[in-house]
Amino acid sequence: MNAQAPLSRDRLISLYQSYGRPKDDWLIGAELERHLLHADGRPLAYFGEPGVKWLLDRITDRGWTAHREGENPIHLEKNGTHITLEPGGQFELSGKPFDNIQEVADETAEFSALVDLMLEGTDVRQVALGYTPFAEIADIPWVPKGRYVIMRKHLAETGKLAHHMMKGTAAVQASYDFSTEEDAATKVGLSTRLGPLITAMFANSPLMCGEPNGWMSWRGRVWTKTDPRRTGFPAAAENFTFEAWVDYLLQVPMMFRQDALGNWTSAEGQTFGQWLDDPVNPPTMADWDLHLTSVFPEVRIKRTIEVRGADCVPLPLAMSFVALFKGLFYCSKATGQAADLSYAFANTGTKAERFEEACRVGLEGTVGNRSLASWAEELVICADEALGRCAPADRKWLKPLIAQVELGESPARTLLKRVDEVGVHRAVFESAA
Repeated sequence: MNAQAPLSRDRLISLYQSYGRPKDDWLIGAELERHLLHADGRPLAYFGEPGVKWLLDRITDRGWTAHREGENPIHLEKNGTHITLEPGGQFELSGKPFDNIQEVADETAEFSALVDLMLEGTDVRQVALGYTPFAEIADIPWVPKGRYVIMRKHLAETGKLAHHMMKGTAAVQASYDFSTEEDAATKVGLSTRLGPLITAMFANSPLMCGEPNGWMSWRGRVWTKTDPRRTGFPAAAENFTFEAWVDYLLQVPMMFRQDALGNWTSAEGQTFGQWLDDPVNPPTMADWDLHLTSVFPEVRIKRTIEVRGADCVPLPLAMSFVALFKGLFYCSKATGQAADLSYAFANTGTKAERFEEACRVGLEGTVGNRSLASWAEELVICADEALGRCAPADRKWLKPLIAQVELGESPARTLLKRVDEVGVHRAVFESAA
């Protein structure tokens, strides 16, 4: 394909057709966000000592390469692994793709240990929750990143909880390969239809300003009040084709652009499809890749399939999330079973109703006169059996999720019980990342 050819709708569709990989080459990747909190619950600010900039500088001294805006480090990289920042200073590890979950877990554990080492002598700790548990959102300073200046203005006009999403939430995400358009459609469709169930299984954000907030996944609830045009469960994902997906992306209003010098400007709500028709200053592939980072559905397709619907949870459960979809996606028998389950699950009520039930009460909720815990048990059994057949070495990583589902409650409920036993501060800081 000619890299210099101008972008067009047809070319973008053909790019997706080129992203498929043979099954023997399929890999897995994970992205894990976490909160950095002082002992009193305040999120670590970007400036100051200790601060996020101070922490990034210390990690840079350990052999990482810093990418900066002005004098401020905003992104570190080392051997294909990336450290990035969310708008409220939440730390994110974007790992390399690996063949097995042990390698994913090793990379994540090594990174977590490095952060702990760099924080020694401070009162700051990593916390694995889906939402910042103590701070008022207005009190959390913004990370000095150009795109966030534009995002905060744009999203404030599209959702009343958009700044809560930006500065307060943290999640676990995982990425998977596909072979063909048909294979991608099956995987994207089933994970989209099962999205509310996944949210319930990993719901872990029941606290706000030091008190229970009435939701098992407040993070999930926040996303429904951010920007409905670029979040949630678009029809193009549930009924997936490359053509439908590209058309969806072309219709989502852009938030920003970045020029060759790194300067950020507002896109003023122009769609990428409209920009394609600009004969004077047409977009480049870099512009397209940037646009993809500003669209946030629960399942997102770039070069891989990103499953994005889990609250931040401690490392054992985070690896269960990775293992769950490896079993469902990488064993063809399980993929078909999960697809059948997803249609049955999606056959009751509306998507909004299922998602609200999952966010509000987690696995204790019901869909179709059946508890979400029961739906989850069936899905986990499917994945467990699949890993036993197709990736037995990875099967052990599903055990924490199996144990959680057997309790019949989301991690959030387990956390709230611990709050009742030992108090909110101790319970929160036991949630090590």
